[in-house]
Amino acid sequence: MRAGARVCATVLSAAVTVATASPAGQTPPRRALEITTLSTHPARVTGGDVLVRIALPPGTRPGDVSVRVGSRDLGGAVRPGSEPDTLVGLVTDLTPGRHVIELSTAGGLRSSLEVTNYPITGPVISGPWLQPFICQTDVFVLPDGSRLGPPLDENCSARTVVQYLYRTRDVSDPKQPFRPLVDPSILPSDVARTTTVTGEVVNFVVRVETGTMNRGIYQNAILHDPTVDPPPSPFTPPRGWNRRLIAMHGVGCPGGWYIQGRAQGANILDAARLGEGYALFINTLNHPTNSCNAFLAGETTMMGKEHFIETFGVPSYTISVGASGGAYTSLQVADAFPGLIDGVDIRATFPDALSIALSGLDAHLLLRYFVTHPDSFTEAQQVAASGYHGMQAFLDAANQSQRTDPIPGRRFVEGYQSARWNDAVPPSLRYDPVRNPRGARPTIFDAARNIYGVNPRTGAARRPFDNVGVQYGLSALENGLITPRQFLDLNEHIGGFDQDGHHTASRSAGDPGAIRRAYQSGLSLGANGGLRSIPIVDNATSNEESRYHYGWFHFALRERVRRANGGSSDNMVMWRSTPADAPQTLLDQWMAAVVADTSGDVQRVKVIRAKPKAGVDGCYDRSAPPRFVADLLPFSRQTVSTCTALYPVYSNPRKEAGGPLAADVLKCHLKAVDAGHYRTVFSREEIERLNRVFPEGVCDWSRPGVNQVPVVPWASFGPSPANRIAEN
Repeated sequence: MRAGARVCATVLSAAVTVATASPAGQTPPRRALEITTLSTHPARVTGGDVLVRIALPPGTRPGDVSVRVGSRDLGGAVRPGSEPDTLVGLVTDLTPGRHVIELSTAGGLRSSLEVTNYPITGPVISGPWLQPFICQTDVFVLPDGSRLGPPLDENCSARTVVQYLYRTRDVSDPKQPFRPLVDPSILPSDVARTTTVTGEVVNFVVRVETGTMNRGIYQNAILHDPTVDPPPSPFTPPRGWNRRLIAMHGVGCPGGWYIQGRAQGANILDAARLGEGYALFINTLNHPTNSCNAFLAGETTMMGKEHFIETFGVPSYTISVGASGGAYTSLQVADAFPGLIDGVDIRATFPDALSIALSGLDAHLLLRYFVTHPDSFTEAQQVAASGYHGMQAFLDAANQSQRTDPIPGRRFVEGYQSARWNDAVPPSLRYDPVRNPRGARPTIFDAARNIYGVNPRTGAARRPFDNVGVQYGLSALENGLITPRQFLDLNEHIGGFDQDGHHTASRSAGDPGAIRRAYQSGLSLGANGGLRSIPIVDNATSNEESRYHYGWFHFALRERVRRANGGSSDNMVMWRSTPADAPQTLLDQWMAAVVADTSGDVQRVKVIRAKPKAGVDGCYDRSAPPRFVADLLPFSRQTVSTCTALYPVYSNPRKEAGGPLAADVLKCHLKAVDAGHYRTVFSREEIERLNRVFPEGVCDWSRPGVNQVPVVPWASFGPSPANRIAEN
């Protein structure tokens, strides 16, 4: 429960306007007495507070309405909203569990709403806490340079701290644009002024709140001048806030397990966005370097946005931003939790962390074969089978399998780092197959063990990786780059991995339940949830030569969006080699137009209609300044368009095995081997060997994957019973 016992309400103009807007030119229908929540879903209230809206039948006087929670009478606390016949209020001091908010009028009308409150420490929908968990509040640095302080309990809770900073008129050091406001009642003489996008001219003073929720460390930042603005509340939002909210995410993944996090991975003090009037919020668990579990990040985003609304009011829209790990977190949160995020601005994009790991496992298997079978393939043939730009890119991709490998000190190739750990986790807690077989396992699967499920015999998370029936090097074979003998030998000896990352002679069969839950949870991005109906702007700058930020990931994302929308990606814009501020500007214009559309059309129709004319796919050339070139951006390394000539895009092992560009089939359906399906002519002996290599058949990529189901919106893995996903 948050500090301060209170039950209060007053006018909430922006929230009520957005929540109750009617189609232009229409008269709102006569309403019954009803109550809804504004800050979160009633089944997922956290921290003891919830902002509510009450709709009254026309002509009902506020004083004739009784509002109660249990034995508490709240009728005197709720007040008229900004629209006719509405009341709003912040209900507080809810204990964990179910509560019923009851309404009645002097005329005999009655209504009620059940809400379920969960502790601010969580969990709500992410399942049992990951253990062990290392608290790091004592090393978390606050904006003024001090530390947050030692944890207050075993849940890593810490005090809530509000600090003020201001921007000086001297901006000679862009890395240090803010200074602490030592006395919040007195403004320094050198404070700067800023003009927000809504035209408000205010002192450039920023309120930063730091505390803990869901066992992570949260922060929010907003323009608020304590010398002239009233204390912030959902009823008195800061004058400088433009009513737009940004959910921030960090980067990374390897090592992102079992820690609270000592840093956010993204700077909450974004001077440009704050100066425009945007508010921002973040949590250490939204930084994949601390927590490589996008579902947990979604729960944390849900709680952070709820707290923001209950502190400042309802935003007109919320966008999510991030690069690399922050990009896939933005996408996965927006998709699995529809309505939480209204638009996405991403760069260095991946569809999800799972795509990186699984393509890394494929590349690892290929590279291992080539290392253990020297002289079997030339370097050019190895690259062709991999699909990557060259050997360095192939090597970097293979090394990303390290995030699935729990064995410390394993040797593979240069740069491979098995069992990646943050130094904060004591060695005594870490998994070792001999010394500590029940220790914490450092893999992306075990970081999301509540979703994938757990093998009770070993305590390891179940794995979705499957390569049964995958014909590695198929494109190279069909293009005459390798011989049938090479193709057969490669696939006969490719093998797979066990749960400890050891190579096995047999191929890997993914756990069917883990595969299904990967799709249901959105850990394998389907783009068939919230992403179907919101703007997506992708800065598709990539590095084909190394460091695994490859272009094909961007194209895989766009293909998933297309599949989810019947072949259309009209709600997504992909720009290659983009100036830093161009996607941000486009998304701002797009979101403003969406909000301005008060028609009764469905959200996706509004989004596509509101798309700016500049919102077409293309690239920026290498002129000075860069010139935009509209282009359909086909997936090709050949010069088939202006942008492919400038920015060719390469492939990956599963795509070169005949798999889909979307890279979203975790386990393929199988079909019988048929020599007539190949452009290559096999001898009789080779056909016999082909059947021995693939006794169960080969992948039928024309079909959806095994257990490939849509994401379950707002799924739960416990304790919430709503949309509960069972381990199956």
